[in-house]
Formats: sequence, structure tokens, C-alpha cells
Amino acid sequence: MSGIAGIYHVNGKTVDPSELRRMTERLAHRGPDGSDTWHEGPIGFGHLMLWTTLESLHEKLPLVSGALGITADARIDNRDELIAALNIATPPTEITDSALILAAYERWGESCAEHLIGDFAFAIWDKEKQQLFCARDHMGVKPFYYYRSDELFVFASEIKAFLNTPGVPCELNELWVASHLTGNYDDREITAYEGIQRLPAAHFIITKQEEAYVRQYWFLDPAREICLYSNEEYAAAFREIFTEAVRCRLRSAFPVGAEVSGGLDSSSVACVARQQLEKQGAPPLLTFSLVFDESPESDESAYARALVAQGGVNPRWIPTGALSPLDVGLHRIFWQDDEPVWAPNIYLTCATMSAAQHAGVRVLLTGLDGDTTVYHGPEYLTELAVTGRWKTLAKNIYGFSKLGDHLSPWKVFWRRVLVPLTPDPIGQLWRLMRRRKQSTPVREDGIKPEFAQRVGFAALTDARQRDRQKPAKTVKQGHYDKLNAGVIQFALEEESRVAGAIGLEERHPFFDKRLIEFCLALPAEQKMYDGWTRIVLRRAMQELLPRKIQWRVSKSNLGPGHVRNLLVNDRALIEGVLADPPQRLEQYIDVPRLRQTFQRYAACPTAPDAMTLWNAVSLALWLPRVGFDNAI
Repeated sequence: MSGIAGIYHVNGKTVDPSELRRMTERLAHRGPDGSDTWHEGPIGFGHLMLWTTLESLHEKLPLVSGALGITADARIDNRDELIAALNIATPPTEITDSALILAAYERWGESCAEHLIGDFAFAIWDKEKQQLFCARDHMGVKPFYYYRSDELFVFASEIKAFLNTPGVPCELNELWVASHLTGNYDDREITAYEGIQRLPAAHFIITKQEEAYVRQYWFLDPAREICLYSNEEYAAAFREIFTEAVRCRLRSAFPVGAEVSGGLDSSSVACVARQQLEKQGAPPLLTFSLVFDESPESDESAYARALVAQGGVNPRWIPTGALSPLDVGLHRIFWQDDEPVWAPNIYLTCATMSAAQHAGVRVLLTGLDGDTTVYHGPEYLTELAVTGRWKTLAKNIYGFSKLGDHLSPWKVFWRRVLVPLTPDPIGQLWRLMRRRKQSTPVREDGIKPEFAQRVGFAALTDARQRDRQKPAKTVKQGHYDKLNAGVIQFALEEESRVAGAIGLEERHPFFDKRLIEFCLALPAEQKMYDGWTRIVLRRAMQELLPRKIQWRVSKSNLGPGHVRNLLVNDRALIEGVLADPPQRLEQYIDVPRLRQTFQRYAACPTAPDAMTLWNAVSLALWLPRVGFDNAI
């Protein structure tokens, strides 16, 4: 998890090396193993190095080769394939990932990112073309932020790197504030700062003196289908791709660890990693698991212990009772955060990463979002009804009611079959009638209506809600929509900021491009079978996972643990914010109503109230730290 930064004076002005140094200094936490800069005329790059792979130990960045220069935060996983395609004669151990990217650009130009597999954010200066080419990986694991004007283009791994750069504004983006307060993450370019943007995942941006444009280089293909002959063949094919997704992420010159919650996803990653490390003759895999002794409803350690009992791992157990969701997440780890924290459970991520760092780990494997990549496939019930496969539908509804939703078969039929198949006009009329019965003059999220109207958020939200109220009618459509959700990119960026603060690199096998493409192309019955969701993963992990985990149907409920820690450990902090909020917060939120929400939450916690409070309080704590506490 290295850091990158750069300046390009589009107007031809020469880069001031002191500005470049200041940018890299603000990212020093991302580069404990060294930093360097390079500049030539109007262009300048900075780099902060975190060693993880063997190749990175002798990597020097920024790298200049002929008319090309590069700075990169990258790990390339298809190295052998690229080396062969590019006819590189140098021994593979002497070729760095950034050199491979540069060679790919020399061969394929703007199409180079299409040939890369891995996690990357990089910038290449092409002196001959007088253009800056920047690209971000397929899912957005590596962050990339930028500001562009007619005279200037600056970029970095974190926004703070260029906030004080001459020509870059430092103004609060109020449309983003409204999005944050409502938990709306559809816009993958917007940031908390006016004019500063994210480069979306799977996109590149080219900047020249006369023009600049952003293009998407990778698209998921919802029409692609994989047809094999048996369940066993599907499971074997999944296992092969999944194993490679894990294996290539084990490439490290330092100890490797894995988060193990006890769920299906993280346990599958850990079991495959353990198997691969044993084949390599490497030390046992270090595992890190949370223990909720004070909140047994949230505790999954019994499942994690079942995996540990199989042997081949070196476990670490992390108690959570003393953790403070707000104090740990915002004050200790996120001292350098560029935006308010949006995920309430980020304090658990902080605790896990800190434990990994103390154990000497630099590479931490996660099971992040296996739910989305493999997918549960509830729309399969709708498909079965449309095609008249009533016997199969009945078996899956019965199984799903017991294993998935824990609802009566009739309620499953209502939610998963009748509602999606209701014609749009009737559905809209039904929703309108329900809204009229539940109407209230004040928004439930506490945002002041006049503020939402002023920034144009009200109309935007209404349009998005109309789109979301149209349920997917096929598994493929539902899966495709989930994989393209903007919240994935936000989650990955937040994970990156936590890891970058303590010199750690997280790697996410379930976000492997090859695995995502494979899972999307699977038939619906490989996602649900007799009510068992994500069945292809369960079958593929036969004999690797403990059966207790392989056929587990429950999901962890972190809510009770979060409620307990928030009300016990952070209550004084919340009450202080609500008693004396920043002046600017009162321009956006009905604070008296927010106080009522907290009183209601303290008496009877609910998930909607939890998110309303979290978004508002995290914003209130963030605003003074970045100088946005005064009223407008």
C-alpha cells in the first residue's frame, strides 16, 4: 500500500520541487520504506514506498525510462503472462511491477490497463505525446484522487496531499454532505471537497495541454454465460479460479496474515491460503479473529475456532469489549482522514489491522464482499416462477424460508416472486399509497429539507429511489447491479486509508477480476439450490472448510456489539457533540430531532437510527478538524 502524488502544470509552468516534496511529506505514513520525487519541466511525480513483494525490495520509484516516467501504487498478478506477451528477457525476479506497467504502456498505449490483472493506481508521463496517462484498477482497490483546471492537474493516493497546493481549492462540497448524511454512494466521482474528484474504478484519465478526458476501459458482460456439464465441474472450475485469486495474493517478502471472522468468505480465503503456504513450505498462516465476550450475539469465534482446530494456522484473538467505535475509528487511526468515516464497523477493521501490524504482518488477506462476488441469487425464485418451474420453485422457497430469510414460505413468495413481478404502474401506485400513510414533514435522516433543496439533492434522491424500487427480475440482473454499486469503491477506499495509516496492504481475493467475471457468468442454479445460497462456493470448499462453516446459514450480527460499545464507550462523546455541535452542522441537520433520535436509539436501538446517528456524528467530528466548523 504505497503512496503516489504528482503535479502537471498544463500551462507549461515549471514544477516547484518544494511543492512536490510537501505533497509527498503529507503521505509519509504510506511509505515507511522510503520516498523520492522526480520532476522535469511542467511535470513532477512523488512516491512513498511500502515493501511487500520480493520485487518491491529493489524497486525505485518514480521510474524514468527513455521518454516515459511512472509512479505507481501497484501489485500486478498476471506477471508471467505479461512477461511472455511482452517478450521480456530479463529474469522475472528482477522485473518490478511498475516496470511491467511501463512496458505494457509502451506496447499497448491507452489499452494497457486492459491487459493488467491486480490492484493498481498509476500515472505515466509520455514526453513524446506530451500527455499524462493515469489509470485505476478494475474494482478500485487502490485509491486515486485528482483536481483538474485549465492550468493545473494534481493527483495523489489521498486528498490531503494536494489540499494546500497553490491553485487547488479547499471548499466543502455540500452535495457530498447530503450524500453522506443519507448513506448515498451512487456517485463514484464526488468527494467531500468541491472540484476534487475520484477516478472511478476501471477508468483512465488522459490530460494534455489542449484537452482532458476520462474513459472506462473494462465493463462486466451481463450476457456472458458459462455452461458446464455437472455441479462437480462448476465447483472444480470455481475452485481453480478462486485458488489462483488467493495464491497470487500470497506473493510477499514478509509474513502474511488473514482475517478470519468465522464466516464462509474469510474462512474460504484462509483455508486456501493455508493450503498454498503449506505447499510452498512457508510458515503457518497468521489469522486474526475478533472475540465479542461482552456481546455474545455478535460473537463468531466458535466458527473461527473450528477452522483453527484443523491446524496449519497461527491464530490471534482480538477482544472487542474495550473498543470505542468513534474514538478509535476517528481519533486514533483516522487522524489523517480526508472524509468522515461512513462505515460504523470500521473500528473493528482498525483493531484487526493493528493486531496484524504488531505481529509483523504487511500483507493481510480479507474475505471482503464474497457476498457480492459469488452472490446469493434470490432472484432465482422470480425466474422459476416466470418459467413455470413450480416444483423447483416450491423446493427453493421452502428451503430459502428456513435457511435464508427465516420467513414463512408465503412471505418469501410475496417478497421474492409477487413483488418483483408486479407491473410497474401498479407497484408505483402501491408505493405512493404507502408513502401517503407514512408521510412526515421532516426527513427521517434528519436533513433539513431546505438544505436538500438548495443543493439539488432532493430531486436527485427521488430519481434514484424510483430506480431502486424496481426490483431485479433475474439473477444476472441483480448480480450485475450489485457488482456495479458505488458503495464497493467507498468501502475499498476506507479500508485503504486505515491500512495506509499503519504500513499495511490489504488484499481481497473476492475482488479478483477473473473470479468476478466467472461468478457473474454462472447459471442461476449455481447460486441457489434448494434454498442454499452461494452453492457453488460451498461445493468448491468441500474437504477444505470445516462442515460447520461450509454449511453455515447464519450471518454475523455485529449490531449488538456495536450498540454496546457505542453506548458504553462512546456515549459521552456523542452527548458532547449533540450538546454543542459545529455551527456548520446545524445548517444541514435538524439537531433537536437528532437528539431525539439518540434518545430513541439509547432506549431501543435500531439499524436506521444507528446509521443516522453515525453519519451525523462522524461528520460533526470531522468538520472542525479540517476547518469547516463555522456556519456558512
